[in-house]
Amino acid sequence: MHPWIAQRTTTFDASGIRKVFDLAAKLKDPINLSIGQPDFDVPESIQEAAIEAIRSGKNAYSPTQGIAPLREAIASEVQAKYPNPDRDVFVSSGTSGGLMLTMMSMIDPGDEVIYLDPYFVMYPALLKMCGGVPVPVDSYPTFELDPDKIAAAVTDKTKMILLNSPANPTGVTATAEQLEAVAKLAADKGIALLSDEIYSRFHYDGEFVSPAQFNPDTIVIDGFSKSHAMTGWRVGYVHGPREIMATMLKVQQYSFVCSPQPAQWGALRAMEVSLDGHINDYRHKRDLICDLLQDDFEFTRPGGAFYLFAKAPGNEGGEAFVHRAIERGLLIIPGKIFSDKDTHFRISFAATDETLRKGAAVLTELAKG
Repeated sequence: MHPWIAQRTTTFDASGIRKVFDLAAKLKDPINLSIGQPDFDVPESIQEAAIEAIRSGKNAYSPTQGIAPLREAIASEVQAKYPNPDRDVFVSSGTSGGLMLTMMSMIDPGDEVIYLDPYFVMYPALLKMCGGVPVPVDSYPTFELDPDKIAAAVTDKTKMILLNSPANPTGVTATAEQLEAVAKLAADKGIALLSDEIYSRFHYDGEFVSPAQFNPDTIVIDGFSKSHAMTGWRVGYVHGPREIMATMLKVQQYSFVCSPQPAQWGALRAMEVSLDGHINDYRHKRDLICDLLQDDFEFTRPGGAFYLFAKAPGNEGGEAFVHRAIERGLLIIPGKIFSDKDTHFRISFAATDETLRKGAAVLTELAKG
């Protein structure tokens, strides 16, 4: 290793998802069920709002906390859902930026953070950057949130419980009862509760529930990347206790500075855009991929997001199965990127129905031999 490289960077590897994306760029016309972003484009009215912002000279830094109209609109929505005079909101540089700011502001070396396995790839990497100790809780085979398992993982070093519902990579949604139990556990133990809600709008079976309904000190991260196909625009937001939000803003001043201003004006317009059509479309895609694969694969039916986390057939490991799929021109993600186990693979059903049918046909053929 080069002597100038910091030791902290050796505690985690480069994103395995990015490696698959790099591979996708080299394949000719692959069946791509790997990408974790919507297959529709940014709604036109949002594009126009950003263009108008650029042309009207709104191209400088914004306030670190975000442009006032967007902050006020988000704050109004948040207060309507979770009324609390101590809850503040700011605009982050994407939800990934919000996650990093949270960890940098709250996690000291040796602090333990509990989350479910499988998990979003960024969780353990960010924790290790801060010197935190990842505490993954096994949620196999159903991937449900089990409050008793969370409680059993708590020690005197536990600083935070990190929830993600609907979840990446499983698409599984926690029930209101499960969320309430964990929210009250955190409150009783004086443990920080962080809820990653970037897929909150992709919720197919009933109303979305946040642990912030049960614990007023819950820190929530959300944004526009997935819901409005604005993944490259980098506009997220965080809300929670004022003192913690102020600390996160202090860190943002010396890191991301602010979210791109033209994109924030687009996000303001996004708050007026109905997503009902897209959500109904993705509910259909969820049903389609489940129907196509249910006879040949084991999986928990996803209640949200746009992922399905399936077990590789037989005794074949997830990574080996993915390599066979890639040889057939099908791009999917090995489950071990999101887990301490190598038994599953992730499908993104954010694709056309035709692509889903083609991908399912390849998977079925591979499963049968």
